[in-house]
Amino acid sequence: MKVEIWSDITCPWCYVAQARFEKALAAFPHRGAVEVEHKSYELEPGRAKGDVEPIIKVLMKGKGWTEAQALANERNLTAQSAGEGLPYVAGRDHGSTFHIHRLLHFAKARGKQHELVKALYRANFGEEGSLFADDERLVALAAEVGLDADAARKVLAAPDAYADDVRADEREGAQLGVAGVPFFVFDRQYGVSGAQSTEAFTRALTQAWGDRSPLQAVEGADDAHVCGPDGCPVPH
Repeated sequence: MKVEIWSDITCPWCYVAQARFEKALAAFPHRGAVEVEHKSYELEPGRAKGDVEPIIKVLMKGKGWTEAQALANERNLTAQSAGEGLPYVAGRDHGSTFHIHRLLHFAKARGKQHELVKALYRANFGEEGSLFADDERLVALAAEVGLDADAARKVLAAPDAYADDVRADEREGAQLGVAGVPFFVFDRQYGVSGAQSTEAFTRALTQAWGDRSPLQAVEGADDAHVCGPDGCPVPH
């Protein structure tokens, strides 16, 4: 069985959902027969690579929030992440992810995509320092998961490297109706949108394993949070 995950590294709910899905997958009786593939989705496809801002300013401009509201949003996300055992540093930077998706396709071609996804989430949400201000941090993360640093650096320096693969993922997602992330597709039968509970992911794995039918929403899945063009809402 194959599970495809459309996500973006700047999406905090993707970070949370990944942890919940992994808990469900770890307990799934057929874990060894499940292939997981990460797919590209850009929350801001038109953002220039050099356009890097603190997330607090992005939230204030994009949502019309006060600084206090933006900071409260980050504190809430800190608590949401902690509930899954994840570190979260409030006030991270925000920027374009197209080059990061290209690097993830480079990692996929070398069997290291999942490892790099986890390293990128940890670096973006759980560590100090910007993931977007300097390609060398991305190179270091690539090397950390076993990729060749010089090869990773060359990919980042070549704007067209793996660009077609990123665009192909985005087109494929649009055809499937992916309008926000995270979005999980189970064996091209079931679609699960948002940072669902671990139990909802368990239901999806079980249903997809035992059934073959057109892509449909999983009945009984919780209402969950999705990052889309209008941002990433956090419950208060």
